[in-house]
Amino acid sequence: MPADLLSITGLSKAYPGVLANDGVSLCIRTGEVHALLGENGAGKSTLVKMIYGLVKPDSGQMRLDGRPYAPSEPRAARAAGVAMVFQHFSLFAAMSVAENVALGMERPPRLRDLAARIREVSENYGLPLDPERIVGDLSAGESQRVEIVRCLLQEPRLLIMDEPTSVLTPQEVDILFETLRKLRDEGVAILYISHKLREIRALCDTATILRRGRVVATCRPAETSAREMAETMVGAAFAAPAARPGRAPGAVALDLSGLSVASPAPFGTSLRNIHLTVRTGEILGIGGVAGNGQDELLAALSGELTVPADAIRLAGRAIGRLGPEARRRLGLLCAPEDRLGHAAAPEMSLSENTLLTGARRERLIASGFLRRERMRAFAGRIIERFDVRTPGPDTAARALSGGNLQKFVIGREVLQRPEVLAVNQPTWGVDAAAAAAIRQALIDLAARGAGVICISQDLDELMEISDRLGVLNEGRLSDIRPAYALSPEEIGLMMGGAHGMEVAHG
Repeated sequence: MPADLLSITGLSKAYPGVLANDGVSLCIRTGEVHALLGENGAGKSTLVKMIYGLVKPDSGQMRLDGRPYAPSEPRAARAAGVAMVFQHFSLFAAMSVAENVALGMERPPRLRDLAARIREVSENYGLPLDPERIVGDLSAGESQRVEIVRCLLQEPRLLIMDEPTSVLTPQEVDILFETLRKLRDEGVAILYISHKLREIRALCDTATILRRGRVVATCRPAETSAREMAETMVGAAFAAPAARPGRAPGAVALDLSGLSVASPAPFGTSLRNIHLTVRTGEILGIGGVAGNGQDELLAALSGELTVPADAIRLAGRAIGRLGPEARRRLGLLCAPEDRLGHAAAPEMSLSENTLLTGARRERLIASGFLRRERMRAFAGRIIERFDVRTPGPDTAARALSGGNLQKFVIGREVLQRPEVLAVNQPTWGVDAAAAAAIRQALIDLAARGAGVICISQDLDELMEISDRLGVLNEGRLSDIRPAYALSPEEIGLMMGGAHGMEVAHG
């Protein structure tokens, strides 16, 4: 048996009103890919923050190679051989790959020497990088390579990876897994956090499952079904989304004709001549690797970016020049990818956050005054309907886990009964049970006659709920085709720019 590398015994951490970790114990062995599973708010993030020195535990102990391990900061963790690739990249877009790597080093060598080392390590692990390239010009998958190579240059003994495949095509996932298996074979331990249970089964040797801050099970993923793991995470059985009803869609609800718009972001992706239609009762899926125009498309739909009036029509009415509030009044609602800071104001309570999109549609303001009881009641309906784990409507948005805030944001829009709903990454960072509930809510919304646009990097999600499907690549939209006619491999190739990425009419 491989030797124990990191052993954790009775680790606990409490925040006001929340016991994030409650006596957690687990062991990670040398040369093992160890999955850390749990629903949103189960305590995964707090646990890895303690391992990486970002948070100090209240009680319990850790031992690394048999010796006491209590890093006071990430620098101490890195010095001990622990590295972490975060879910959100910490890169400067205007700087080169080599410059970004240097910023993460205690004593970086000369850039020329560092560039040579980056080339050597990245090619050795099948993640080739050009150290001279500007990070803002990289794809999401290439940006992740920078983060991984930056960690590998530290020669870690334990590599923590948080949702590493959320921005990758299927082909890039295969490459990443080859790299991780090579690291494992070299004796590196990998702590792997993901909600994608099929990936866990394919890659991981062992899994520890958390529920509400406690370890509830360990298992061998290859010998455990995805459903078994998911139900252990939530402590109950849950239903997969119902099959889409096989009925013909209705009238055109939303029409985009020749939509082109320059990205306001320095390294954003401009949209180029987008054509699509969405009909009542239909879910239109739009795939693509992050950074190919998804944010710009949602901003154009929401009204945050104005475009020529005729470029967007809602039920035949030209709305391209209308702002977000006018579009919401007409029934076009949107949920952006960035839930904290864009979709929700961090310091405001959940009831106050209902005002951001529901002020008029839910009549939350009367004669210029806030109707606080209506706000609290609306927030309460969202919390109950979407199982948002929170003490109540007066809780600040920033206090929620990412997945629970995501459920609140999606629920806020769905319960307003939109004519058309556009969502970007609706289940990003959400556990399997919550993802199933959100997808079912989108299916139900379409069944009631709404048009739904689902922008997502999750191919399983797109194929599960979409009637028709297209892919964004470098700001262009592919041919839109029936979802049943596409395989995951074809969609993955389309995401990478293959298979006729020409202007399409859907």
